[in-house]
Amino acid sequence: MDITALRLHYDRQLRLGARPDGPGDRVERDGPVVRQTGPAHAWNGVLWSGLGPHDADAAIAAQIRHFRAAGHSFEWKLYGHDGPADLAERLLAAGFTADEEETLMVAEATALPAHEGLPAGVELRAVTDEAGVRMVVEVHDQAFGTDGTDMGRRLLDRLAAAPGTVAAVVALADGVPVSAARLDLPPDSDFAGLYSGGTVAAWRGRGIYRALVTHRARIAAERGYRYLQVDAAPTSRPILARLGFTELTTTTPYLYAV
Repeated sequence: MDITALRLHYDRQLRLGARPDGPGDRVERDGPVVRQTGPAHAWNGVLWSGLGPHDADAAIAAQIRHFRAAGHSFEWKLYGHDGPADLAERLLAAGFTADEEETLMVAEATALPAHEGLPAGVELRAVTDEAGVRMVVEVHDQAFGTDGTDMGRRLLDRLAAAPGTVAAVVALADGVPVSAARLDLPPDSDFAGLYSGGTVAAWRGRGIYRALVTHRARIAAERGYRYLQVDAAPTSRPILARLGFTELTTTTPYLYAV
């Protein structure tokens, strides 16, 4: 892969050309910034910025004013190749807090293994309704130790309003949900996105996460997507690298509470 060219392609399609995540969301261009604004349970934040040392502070202040007026806390998703070089320090000085750094990784969808390789007794089930979403949230809460209520509501909204743009799957062991994940399928894009992949502690290390990646890769390839992209946590990065994913850059959420 030509990493520089692929990173530019990613930025053009998924950041500059971003589509709203779900019903009620809107993507807006505000000068050198692209942001998404939506309901309180939606993801609110900055998707892209093209800033220099002379306009960065003003742009940061403008986004704070915007989201304060909307009454929403928000995220500035900072990529490792974004400028200016001290943008992270400027965000911290403006009152943001940094979350854990992740690695943006990309792979050709058709290059991944074709079979899931699930452990005995585990089956995959497509998530299409409220009952399935409840299982996804249950797994999320156990796997990550955070409240997945808003995530579940966003998923249910998208399944109802735009089912062709998202696919979710849950892994069941004797009927009990033990792992779950989501696949974003943005229209008119070469990139499908892997999100929210998690496995409860007792079932980790048995290949289920890997199986969910290959399962979603097959769906993406069947629907004509060339690439899979994922913000990989340190725990998942080695698994993805072994599957053939390549690192493009880093991503760090900078969070602003209102």
